Amino acid sequence: MDKKLKIIDLFAGIGGIRLGFEKIGAECVFSSEWDKHAQDMYEENYGERPVGDINDVNPKDIPDHDFLLAGFPCQPFSIAGKQLGFADTRGTLFFNIEKILEEKKPYGFLLENVSRLVTHDKGRTFKVIIDKLEGLGYTVYYKVLNTIDFGLPQLRKRIYIVGFKDKIHFQFPKPDGTKLTLEDILEPEKDIPSNYYVSEEIKKKDFQK
Repeated sequence: MDKKLKIIDLFAGIGGIRLGFEKIGAECVFSSEWDKHAQDMYEENYGERPVGDINDVNPKDIPDHDFLLAGFPCQPFSIAGKQLGFADTRGTLFFNIEKILEEKKPYGFLLENVSRLVTHDKGRTFKVIIDKLEGLGYTVYYKVLNTIDFGLPQLRKRIYIVGFKDKIHFQFPKPDGTKLTLEDILEPEKDIPSNYYVSEEIKKKDFQK
C-alpha cells in the first residue's frame, strides 16, 4: 500500500487549499486559523476545529508531514543591517512558515498570497521569501494565476509558490479555456427559498427612503 500523503494547513481560512489536496487522497494532520468565524466554517467543512494563532504553536509540536500548505498574509519585512539586502523575517507571519519548514523538513510546500506580494517594496519582500525558501534546501517555483482562467467566474489574481526537496521539473497548470459567468453557477431563482430574499417590509423601510 502506498504511503498516504500528509499535509498541514496553515492560515487555513475555511480550507480551500486543503480541499484540493484531499481530492487526491491526502490526509490533513494539523490546521491553524486565528479568525473565529473562519474556524466555525472550517469545522463545518471538515469536522475539526483549527488551533488558533500559529504564533502560540511550537514548531516541534506540529506533526510530521509531507507538504506544508499556507495562505499566509502579506506583511512588510524590516530591512536592516550593515550589508545591503540583509533582511530579517522575524515579526512577520512568514517567519512561522520558515521555522516550521526548518524544524519539520517536509518534502514540499504550497504557499499562496496576493499578487502584489511580487512587487511589494520594489520586489525586495518577495526576494527575501524566495531566498529564505531556497536557503532551506528547496527548489522553488512561483507564478501569478487568475481564477477566471480555471473555471471560476471571478477575477482573483494570486501568487503561488511551490517548493520541493528534490530538484524536480515542475510546471504550473495552463488555462483550460473554460470561461464561466456568475449566472452559470447561481441557482435558478425559482429554486431559492423565499426566506433568503429581503422582505417587502424591509424593502419599504430601507430602500424607498
